[in-house]
Amino acid sequence: MRRSQTQKIDDLIRQVLKENNLDGRLKEYELVNSWEKVIGKTVANATTEIYIRNRKLFVKVRSSVIRNELLMIREGLMRALNREVQANIIDEIIVR
Repeated sequence: MRRSQTQKIDDLIRQVLKENNLDGRLKEYELVNSWEKVIGKTVANATTEIYIRNRKLFVKVRSSVIRNELLMIREGLMRALNREVQANIIDEIIVR
């Protein structure tokens, strides 16, 4: 017996995530986890806290030098992070 309505498992998972409004949260999680890959190990080690709230990425760092560097490159960094997760997740980066 052959089934006529078979679907790929990854399509089904994507559909379930979208129906339950979890796909955006999953992309946010991916973006936070890609921080070290995009910014580098040295800056990632100086980062003490990173989270997303209301389409804003909040980053807390220990070093004032790194904080100033991040403030200067935040537009390019925002584009790089969004490109990494292939979605427009954040609109602003706030460095503390």
